[in-house]
Amino acid sequence: MRHPETPAPHARPGTAPGDRPAGGGHDPFVRVRGAREHNLRGVDVDIPRDALTVFTGVSGSGKSSLAFGTVFAEAQRRYFESVAPYARRLIHQVGAPKVAEITGLPPAVSLEQRRAAPNARSSVGTVTTLSNSLRMLFSRAGAYPPGAERLDSDAFSPNTAAGACPSCHGLGRVHDTSEELLVPDPGLSIRDGAIAAWPGAWQGKNLRDVLDTLGHDVDRPWRELPAKDREWILFTDEQPVVTVHPVRDAGRIQRPYQGTYMSARRYVLHTFADSKSATLRAKAERFLSSAPCPVCGGGRLRPEALAVTFAGRTIAELAGLPLTGLAEILTGHRGSETARVLTEDLVARIGTVTELGLGYLSLDRATPTLSNGELQRLRLATQLRAGLFGVVYVLDEPSAGLHPADTEALLVVLDRLKAAGNTVFVVEHHLDVVRHADWLVDVGPRAGVHGGLVLHSGPPEGLAEVAGSATRRFLFDRAPVPERTPRTPSGWLSVGPVTRHNLRGLETRFPLGALTAVTGVSGSGKSTLVGALTERAGRDPAVARVVTVDQKPIGRTPRSNLATYTGLFDVVRKLFTATEEARARGYKAGRFSFNVPGGRCETCQGEGFVSVELLFLPSTYAPCPDCHGARYNPKTLEVRLRGLTIAEVLDLTVEAATAFFADDPTAARVLRTLLDVGLGYLRLGQPATELSGGEAQRIKLAAELQRPRRAHTLYVLDEPTTGLHPADVEVLMEQLHGLADAGHSVVVVEHDMDVVATADRVLDLGPGGGAAGGRIVAEGTPREVARSAGSRTARYLAARLDG
Repeated sequence: MRHPETPAPHARPGTAPGDRPAGGGHDPFVRVRGAREHNLRGVDVDIPRDALTVFTGVSGSGKSSLAFGTVFAEAQRRYFESVAPYARRLIHQVGAPKVAEITGLPPAVSLEQRRAAPNARSSVGTVTTLSNSLRMLFSRAGAYPPGAERLDSDAFSPNTAAGACPSCHGLGRVHDTSEELLVPDPGLSIRDGAIAAWPGAWQGKNLRDVLDTLGHDVDRPWRELPAKDREWILFTDEQPVVTVHPVRDAGRIQRPYQGTYMSARRYVLHTFADSKSATLRAKAERFLSSAPCPVCGGGRLRPEALAVTFAGRTIAELAGLPLTGLAEILTGHRGSETARVLTEDLVARIGTVTELGLGYLSLDRATPTLSNGELQRLRLATQLRAGLFGVVYVLDEPSAGLHPADTEALLVVLDRLKAAGNTVFVVEHHLDVVRHADWLVDVGPRAGVHGGLVLHSGPPEGLAEVAGSATRRFLFDRAPVPERTPRTPSGWLSVGPVTRHNLRGLETRFPLGALTAVTGVSGSGKSTLVGALTERAGRDPAVARVVTVDQKPIGRTPRSNLATYTGLFDVVRKLFTATEEARARGYKAGRFSFNVPGGRCETCQGEGFVSVELLFLPSTYAPCPDCHGARYNPKTLEVRLRGLTIAEVLDLTVEAATAFFADDPTAARVLRTLLDVGLGYLRLGQPATELSGGEAQRIKLAAELQRPRRAHTLYVLDEPTTGLHPADVEVLMEQLHGLADAGHSVVVVEHDMDVVATADRVLDLGPGGGAAGGRIVAEGTPREVARSAGSRTARYLAARLDG
């Protein structure tokens, strides 16, 4: 039975979504009944097959829960049922979704924006498998030196033992350090911290005590130590073990122990290579210099592989070219029949990547340096070449990180997938993609507990009649952006000359006390320029603080949540500690943390759930049998704050908590900033793993907004509207303009013309991506840039300014 608040789906002429085909024929609809994943409220919806369907709705409304958490999850579950039970154990499975029934569901392919753990060996070539074809080309049709033995394709891979340069292990660069890096202030003694690369706390003290025991003077200024001693202390590979007799601290008994010495160089290289902590690796990297491998010259391969050429170039040289340049060389080459077959295949496969606006990338570009949008489009290009038909493609914001000019090419690709006999489901906010849809599923009306209903399922024009839709106003009632007078800068911040990636001696300046938008096609150099800006601003006396607000997760485990990240949890625990019951029992603030022993439930160790292993089925999570999901033990839950336990407080939404904590100024300030950025629907204890990138970014912004902002701050946001509905963009921009009104500086890298049109200054890079970009083609007010003849952004900005 359809949920009473869910409108019946609209049908195309000649179809009746509510009716199943008579006689067991092909059902033209995917029919979902009783979907309750995350915040979905018993959703029933019928979605046509062999069509392009776009799922819309404000951030957190439930559209991803419907498209990915329900439809794709069920398709994957059904596929795994056909896989041998033993093999199922080797495959990551998402588990069964909370849905009563789905019929008419073909096999599904998911293209999400999630990325795996960063891997320096993963590249554009490996993601698209183009590297395999290029290696085969060199193996079978390369020009070998006279008398050289023909090599297998593995010998041309830097990721195999057969091909990797033995000196750099196939990475192309070697890391080392120097005395100047390890000891930045030679006037200090070792005891005072001359060796800045050493760890702090006990480990650093241990190394100093070991040196003292070995007879080195740790109290003499570093520069006065003998050169041979300095060399040994920093660079020795020896690891002597000595008995250390630590200096006794008053009131503490410290017994002798066996201490092992590790040189500063050895410690830094070991930490950089092996540490699981990103913070420690980043610290170690500050004391390292990176240079091309002297053996392979950065080519990553053994000499015998680098001696083979094709069209006069080595495989490393071809892999370093932009894909458009690589295609030109391969197209122009005349060789054997084998070479012709292999090059034609390579050029055709490169064409699908360049069609998606990624021709500026090179095969050796490491995937950790790609944006989520670029990575998803590479996967999309791979699927295009796969030639599948009769499947459902489920895409997560494929327009993310795309300039409006590139979005037009994306629409062509989506149409090709559909024309090949596939069903395409797209979760999307970009209005050009929404207008292009055959069918629209609008989820809302708002986010979180206020969402989870299908407001409209039918052709896009039918949404005009749905008054409760947040999408309707932006799709049908778009007015020109009102003209506004640009703010007068309080000063200027000059940047450059910058020579990095595709920027060649670029110089520009950013206004202080204003909002600047940096625009340009994908790969034009926007993020590189903004990176140089943050480095420059950190050294400028006019800027007291530099704050980068990105969309990276606020935590990677369920233990990190909204309350812990914003500091609200500390306030809440103090309030519980101050209650009469807690004081009478002697409970301290730690008692009310689910992260430490004491007050938490030890059965689930404060997780609230336990993992249940089901052997051949995916592991499932069940509420903890002792605390039933509350995360705390019974004694802790006996303490109440104005009638609520700590578990019940964490289950409050931001909106409800604002009323509950109205009389506490600190808590009220944190909650007010979360409301101001449109996150009133989130629960205080909502795990970080359940938050979208847009939600994580707005939590970070809220955490910044609650800080006293007396000193001049530069706020840098790289594509802040990714993952945001136009209604959420309005809320975000209100906050960013508020920061600029308060005298701070805001810089956004952005493709959304609604955002660009309201900026005080626009810097447009281009004209193309990669080698065709890297320079400023237009700068000034939005109106001035919109009139620029050499800018690819101008046409789209002018359209938004003029409505």
